Amino acid sequence: MKPEYDFSRARRGAIAAPAPGKTRITIRLDDAVLEWFRKRVHASGGGNYQSLINEALRQHIAREDDVLADTLRRVLREEMAEYAVKPKGRRKARGLK
Repeated sequence: MKPEYDFSRARRGAIAAPAPGKTRITIRLDDAVLEWFRKRVHASGGGNYQSLINEALRQHIAREDDVLADTLRRVLREEMAEYAVKPKGRRKARGLK
């Protein structure tokens, strides 16, 4: 290395800070999965395959939350049905015998 390079004020790490609400991670994906997302971005005219992966994960989370909410509603209905007041029989309509 040349002696004129001065690294005394250098810092380690990323050159650009990530956008607020974003975290930089390293993730290992299957080649086929990554290729599928890249092809989708290319077919749509360009863009960022990472954003497409992020959106797919968001949609999956939303579906999982919906499944959980549906399950919770079903369980509550079943539990509440045990405590519901049950009619004791049919009453005769007024004016009919």
